Amino acid sequence: MKFFKSHLALLVWRIILLYVVLMLCRLLFYAYNSTLMGEIPFSEWWSLVCGSFKFDTVSILYANALFIIMSLFPLRLRERRWWRRIKFWYYVVVNAVLLVVTNLADAIYFHYTQKRFTADEIFFADNDNSAMLVLKFAAENWYIVLVGVAFIIMLVAGYWRKTREWGMFSGVGYYIYSTLIFIAAIGLSIGGIRGGFTKMTRPITMSNATLYTADNMRATMILSNPFCILRTIGSSGKISYEKYFSDEELASIYSPEHCPVEKLSAAELEGRNVVMFVMESFSAEHSALLRPDLYEDKQQKGYTPFFDSLMRQSYTFYNMYANGRRSIQALPAVWASIPSYKNPFVLMPQAMADTRALPAILKDKGYRTMFFCGSDHGSMGFGAFARTTGIEHLYSRQDYEKQHGKDDFDGYWGIWDEKFIGYMGEELQKSTEQFFATIFTLTSHHPFVVPEEYEGKLPEGLTPNHKCVAYVDQAVGKFFARYENEEWFKNTIFVFVADHVSSEQFSDVFRSSPGSYQVMGFIHAPESSLVGEHHQVVSQVDIMPTLLGLLGNEEPYFAFGRDIFGEVEAEPISVSYDNNMFQAITAEHLVLFDEHRVVAVYSKDDIRHENNLLGKVDVSDIERRMKAMIQSYYSRIEAKDYLVRN
Repeated sequence: MKFFKSHLALLVWRIILLYVVLMLCRLLFYAYNSTLMGEIPFSEWWSLVCGSFKFDTVSILYANALFIIMSLFPLRLRERRWWRRIKFWYYVVVNAVLLVVTNLADAIYFHYTQKRFTADEIFFADNDNSAMLVLKFAAENWYIVLVGVAFIIMLVAGYWRKTREWGMFSGVGYYIYSTLIFIAAIGLSIGGIRGGFTKMTRPITMSNATLYTADNMRATMILSNPFCILRTIGSSGKISYEKYFSDEELASIYSPEHCPVEKLSAAELEGRNVVMFVMESFSAEHSALLRPDLYEDKQQKGYTPFFDSLMRQSYTFYNMYANGRRSIQALPAVWASIPSYKNPFVLMPQAMADTRALPAILKDKGYRTMFFCGSDHGSMGFGAFARTTGIEHLYSRQDYEKQHGKDDFDGYWGIWDEKFIGYMGEELQKSTEQFFATIFTLTSHHPFVVPEEYEGKLPEGLTPNHKCVAYVDQAVGKFFARYENEEWFKNTIFVFVADHVSSEQFSDVFRSSPGSYQVMGFIHAPESSLVGEHHQVVSQVDIMPTLLGLLGNEEPYFAFGRDIFGEVEAEPISVSYDNNMFQAITAEHLVLFDEHRVVAVYSKDDIRHENNLLGKVDVSDIERRMKAMIQSYYSRIEAKDYLVRN
């Protein structure tokens, strides 16, 4: 009986309690995100538990390394009351924050981004509205807060603070025994953090989760924090990639260097202004035109009536895919045709190298370059990246409020979209030179609120975001109605593209890839012949090359996308990085690639990813092109080389 009160037994019990708490956090994670993950087959449960145990071990050891050392320190110092008090508070506070709070918050965060919280997200914690948004999320998910409190109480009660720790030996035996246990614990901890004890074992990474399930969504459930955060700290500066081809062979398969040889007939648009709307969370799911199959049995015919009408007068992409799930990934893709894979490009140190993006090319042709975003000046790093791409003039919430007062702040992100889009129109109206302007909309984002005067006047919809989407749709309609007869408006190319899909979906199609990447995208050029339907796969990175082609550009340029009118590709694909796996979206399939081999091929109709077609469908050409694109991307990142070589 005395053994069970020994310092070793108590330590083992306290560590076991952490495993229990983490597993409960994971069950809540699944319950909160079950609509995204779907039902887990019974045959996978044991594999998921084994994988979870491995990642939880690393998280527990990361968080409790000092606690373990203090508990097993081979001196009688550990029996002092003040020493035991420090241990108790370390155990409760550190595990409450790093294991309970972080993992429960991760459940909520995952619902909106479909990725675990990593070191990259720390970049956004510096925004002035962060505290307000955290409080808003906590209020909306009060029951998770209560569960978190209950878990912390479990840690306090289960610690057995009042129990006196007994030594198993006395005299010299005490120190020999304690030292051996201490050394053994260090060895076990090293093995636990690495994920094994053999020489062949490499420290586990987030991608190891796919060893326990082929489904990316379920793989994310295996992960736990602080593993995800600590494993990604500093990773944005470290470039490690596979070299599949020699330089000569790589160049023959794929190159991001484009050398236009002649102007296309579409160059009737040469010399036009360009206005780009990057629309927050505008999934293709919102549109009855893009996805009529989702509205056949519903009274509401989509939530974008103005956009649906405008798309019929435009060149519309019926299969447009985002490069990622986060806003910070969209701007490099649409402005510079540079994707983000494992890490957002703009957060990588290598992003500071010279680029010649679309705004810079147009600026050198005499365009005035502008970026409008109704959030605070410098918010989310958008303005800083805009500067690096050649955008000279930034317009933020502060600029708006200098002219229109402070009554139009939405209380969370920035100026209401209708007001700020109108403000952009006022500034464009003043321009006496050609211009390139981009606006990043904000309102169709959590916490999904609209101005008071529109409450009850917009369709509530099937998701919390639908009334916001309808509001933005109406706001853009008012902008068009106000300026469509102006000469500058008629001489403008309007590009509409979403930054990523909405966190709120009503159809199963949009809860898993590729649906979870399909966004709204189209080009509208008033009084031109640029009208039609494009049903091939198109990616955000194709926007810059396509615009340059439409504008009659003859300058060589650097881009990972293609000019859809001027560059023929056997089978267009959209390549992105989804939950530790590269994926290629083709006309008919979703191809998953783990950096070494293709591990799964699913029909686009197989939304639950239940029937792996690997070996039944020939995707060798897709695999070859993915390898070439990935190697080309990382070799350029490593060299900080985003220019056309002479």
